Amino acid sequence: MARIAGVDLPKNKRIQIGLTYIYGIGKSRSSHILDQLKIHPNTTIKNLNDEQIISIRNILNNQYELEGDLKRLESLNIKRLMDISAYRGRRHRTGLPIRGQRTRTNARTRRGTKKTIAGKKKAPRK
Repeated sequence: MARIAGVDLPKNKRIQIGLTYIYGIGKSRSSHILDQLKIHPNTTIKNLNDEQIISIRNILNNQYELEGDLKRLESLNIKRLMDISAYRGRRHRTGLPIRGQRTRTNARTRRGTKKTIAGKKKAPRK
């Protein structure tokens, strides 16, 4: 099992998919890194030698923001939006969708589950 950027990569996965276990690396960035190092994407992680693992580590440390640093940067950006009272910051603070989605219906992921009010009386029919 290879440990890169503080993450244990699964040994039976292909290296292209295994790199996506690191926060901040997706499929396209993973394939770009492998092209740079001339490593075949179908190589499994257990078949990598130490030199290849070290070269992957060096590229990730020198060229990309990953894991904790990236999460910290994202939270600072959100905090900045909240501090300057930007529209997006207010939406973050209230827990509503940020990017213009409707909230009358279909915002369950962001707003949470529906809360019913116990004992609420309905208006009588006329």
